[in-house]
Amino acid sequence: MNSIDTLRKVPFFSKLDTKDLQKILSITIEKKFKKGSIIFMEGDKGNAFYFIKSGKVKIYKTSKEGKDLILGIFGNGNVFAEVTIFNDINYPATAEVIEDAIIGIIRNEDLEKLIKNNSDMSLNLIKVLSKRLYKAQSKLKQIALDNAFHRAVEVLINLYETSGNQNSENFEIKLEISREELGNMIGTSRETVSRILSNLKKDDIIDVSGRKIIIKNIEKLMNFK
Repeated sequence: MNSIDTLRKVPFFSKLDTKDLQKILSITIEKKFKKGSIIFMEGDKGNAFYFIKSGKVKIYKTSKEGKDLILGIFGNGNVFAEVTIFNDINYPATAEVIEDAIIGIIRNEDLEKLIKNNSDMSLNLIKVLSKRLYKAQSKLKQIALDNAFHRAVEVLINLYETSGNQNSENFEIKLEISREELGNMIGTSRETVSRILSNLKKDDIIDVSGRKIIIKNIEKLMNFK
């Protein structure tokens, strides 16, 4: 797969034609990161946004007590740190590589120069950013109103969609996070997470092996939404 095909799979750029994708490619910096690498820290100057060509990245915030709150785990094609686009702000969270990754980096100032004379590209970015804002607001509403089970289902489906790996007839999610960290994503305790996973396993919807969760019946899982 060439670089243009890779860019086309990124939601930010999927609606752009080949000519515009070539322009995006011209300002893209590609960098390899080893597992455990920190791409940026919470509070660093936000001067670029990123998309994942391969591997996985964990985004998290750290509380005053030193506890990490995981905001998301992202895989191939996902964009992160886009909140800094058109904004002179610091990164609001930390990005850590949890699986060896190849990351596309686009500096905000380079993108701004490029889209000044490209209205189609500007419109596409606005649409994508608006959609992500809507999803973020929906997530906050979900946390406030839904019970832990339904939030857990939403997180598992999201991980399935963004960081799963095809494994024969099942879908395997490799989680480099603890049950406590998974509980932080869901907004519940480690014990509740273990109980929910156990119930889903009894219903033959998932299987659990260490830090791996194998989704055996995605359709049945989605029926819980």
